[in-house]
Amino acid sequence: MKRRLLLTAAGAAIVVGGGWALTRPRSAIDPLLGAAMAQDVTIDTSSIQDMVLGAADAPVEVIEYASFTCPHCAAFHADQFVQLKANYIDTGKVRFIYREVYFDRFGLWASMIARCGGELRFFGISELIYAQQREWAAGGDPATIADRLRTIGKTAGLDDAMLDACMADGATAQNLVAWFEQNATRDNVESTPTLFVNGVKYSNMSYQALAEILDAKLAE
Repeated sequence: MKRRLLLTAAGAAIVVGGGWALTRPRSAIDPLLGAAMAQDVTIDTSSIQDMVLGAADAPVEVIEYASFTCPHCAAFHADQFVQLKANYIDTGKVRFIYREVYFDRFGLWASMIARCGGELRFFGISELIYAQQREWAAGGDPATIADRLRTIGKTAGLDDAMLDACMADGATAQNLVAWFEQNATRDNVESTPTLFVNGVKYSNMSYQALAEILDAKLAE
């Protein structure tokens, strides 16, 4: 199907409890790189892959919906995720799936940088993006933010040619936004971080609370 996905200005989010909530419309994201985003493209969300850690046959599946511009998501990755990875993912108990949510164009840019290195580098780049979120996202100047994200990509081993190609890929940008909207609508995701444990939806929580849920699932 051939259609144009219009990405308009001013993605929006509001703080609620331990996370950020999506407001309507979900597709309120600025164009990525000018003309590349204005072209007609064939939307193909099947071309976007989930980013996965852990054993394929792990008894418990955890899906996280998160945004690279969400401070609560950065806090989750600095704390709960570190313990989740060490105690459950790396030990073969949990298969972890990460799915991006886009509140704004900067979160989309960060996603494209993280995905630029493929699945093998995605989580390493993601952790750098979250760890440096306050620095790269500060100020709100698009050119400065783009440069800071590129610097993170270079720190992870990406070169200028790779980064140029990834950031100029308007078709992938539009597919990512359509993929996000499809996932968020299907799973009724309205805030970040949102977790699904074996298909059951949970909001942000402490590591202790998450571990109790995981241990209960493992004992079933």
